[in-house]
Amino acid sequence: MGRNDALRAARLRKGWRSAERAAEEIQLLGQRLLDDPHFTVSARTWRRWEGQKPGWPSDETAMVLHDAFGQWPEDLGFTTPPGWIRPEHHREDDMKRRGFISVTAAALVAGPIAPQHVDPALITYFQEQLEGHYRADMFLGPHDLIGTVSAQYQLIDKLVRSATGETRRGLLRVGAAYAALVGWLYQDAGDMDGASFWRGVTQEIAMRSRDPHLIGYSLVNQAQVRTDLGDGPAVVDLCEAALDDSRRLVPKVRIMAMQQQAHGSSLIGDRTAVDRLIDQADQLLPRVDDDLPWGNACRRTPGYLEVQRATCYGRLGLGVEAGALWGQVLAVVPETARRDRGVYMARQATAAAGAGDPDQALHIAREVAGIATETRSARMRRELGALQRSMRPWQDAPVGRDLAEVLAPVTEGS
Repeated sequence: MGRNDALRAARLRKGWRSAERAAEEIQLLGQRLLDDPHFTVSARTWRRWEGQKPGWPSDETAMVLHDAFGQWPEDLGFTTPPGWIRPEHHREDDMKRRGFISVTAAALVAGPIAPQHVDPALITYFQEQLEGHYRADMFLGPHDLIGTVSAQYQLIDKLVRSATGETRRGLLRVGAAYAALVGWLYQDAGDMDGASFWRGVTQEIAMRSRDPHLIGYSLVNQAQVRTDLGDGPAVVDLCEAALDDSRRLVPKVRIMAMQQQAHGSSLIGDRTAVDRLIDQADQLLPRVDDDLPWGNACRRTPGYLEVQRATCYGRLGLGVEAGALWGQVLAVVPETARRDRGVYMARQATAAAGAGDPDQALHIAREVAGIATETRSARMRRELGALQRSMRPWQDAPVGRDLAEVLAPVTEGS
């Protein structure tokens, strides 16, 4: 009696079985939401909140709790102080503005800056670092890399302002690749505003470099954002623009544009176009022989084009065909590629549900839930949300209830 049962119930609905787990999740959410690495919630604090005298959290903590639970502190059992006014619109606007400033800071550094000598060897240095970032992304997911890669982009931008001639052009080229990676990391983290901003930076730097391959690559990057937004016609438009003068493009960029156009075609229900575009890209794959340091997923990712085809088939509702392809893909994707395997398995589970096999979908989802918690990939959580929707026919059956329990910490979490 007298304990804060409202907060405890909200925690359990999240799947957070202990005060320690709840404190950890709220702390991580607060650090991201407030852009404050020092935001802290201890297990001791959480236990006090669930006790007889929960007190009242700070305004910032109240915002974090609201983001996590969709309820303000007075609805979560806290003792409301006199004169409390919910920080509804102006606080939310402030936080959004702070977040946007953080997203854009590395790309919008005001000049002029002090000139300095720029050695051409720095181009090679940044290219070598880029390959390492691509590998780390497969292992870590987006959150641990955004700050590092953004800071390196900022340094490249600073050097570009002093460099001249071919050194400047080379730094612009590598800078575009870094901006594209930052955009991808924001997209994988589920921040579509941040992703769209950095895709725009990529396109600007690509245009300044005068490199037709990078310009095509930047258009494909824009199309990736539109794919995640479900805008099929825009995806097709952007990819067709990239392919307008395909004779000038290395095979790798043409492959990227074709496979992304296939995604756009799947969004508008055109299976014929999906197969045609993936087949055309497959014919080009043996001709990829450039030494460009960016956009190498078609060489680095096992079964790259079948991944795209299976994803498109899933969107088209072709559960049996998609499931068969995912089985082939996952047989060759290494265990070390945790984030990619998790995304693919979530799509495989959705395909199983679409093919009428909910037990198989549940079996796959158990492993994916652990990977999603580990990597904090918004893409993976989004795929698990799609799985939940595909499992609605069984939501009242034991398999549906088991799935809800397995996914609660992921799809309802921060």
